Amino acid sequence: MFKTQIKFQRILCLVALICAAVTFVYALGIMTDVYKLFRYVPYPEDPHYAVEVEGAWIYFDMQPFNESLIAVSIALILIAVVLFITNTHTRRKYYIGNYVAVGLYTAASLASTIWAYINIIKFKAQFLQVDFETWKYLTEEIYKTDPYTESTFWFDIGFFAHALPIIVSILLIINVVWKVSLVKQERALIEAGKTENQG
Repeated sequence: MFKTQIKFQRILCLVALICAAVTFVYALGIMTDVYKLFRYVPYPEDPHYAVEVEGAWIYFDMQPFNESLIAVSIALILIAVVLFITNTHTRRKYYIGNYVAVGLYTAASLASTIWAYINIIKFKAQFLQVDFETWKYLTEEIYKTDPYTESTFWFDIGFFAHALPIIVSILLIINVVWKVSLVKQERALIEAGKTENQG
């Protein structure tokens, strides 16, 4: 039974690292569609930028969040690496370091997901306030540049990307409970064997 459990924890720790990496990739991509609004933000001192798409300032409003999101995702990757540094993926019996590593990943996943969700919801609502009609006209009729889009794909996929570490955290906790249970069963069998030998 221990072989199955250890195989499970190896896979789980690897998945934890992959899920953290997914949040990083998401952080790099979230501005993809929003970036297209950059050209429509007015610069009063330059008459060439006199035309504005209402709501285009979301491009600048999201910059601090995007920078923080990248930093948080990198931190989550480093915390996932701690699972490997403490040998949480291979240990037959967990020690304090292993419990700390699982606790850190779980706490970081929960905190980062709540924070990300709050901001994604906020900026998605702001994005939906953009003057899409004017944006479409300028993109397709005047500038004829980047493809026009009203898609909220990058906001929506964020909910999925940040849910993954939470799911893995739950599985890591289940794994800990499973391991503790197996260790107790093993000890009970050893004690039973000793009793029989003494008898």
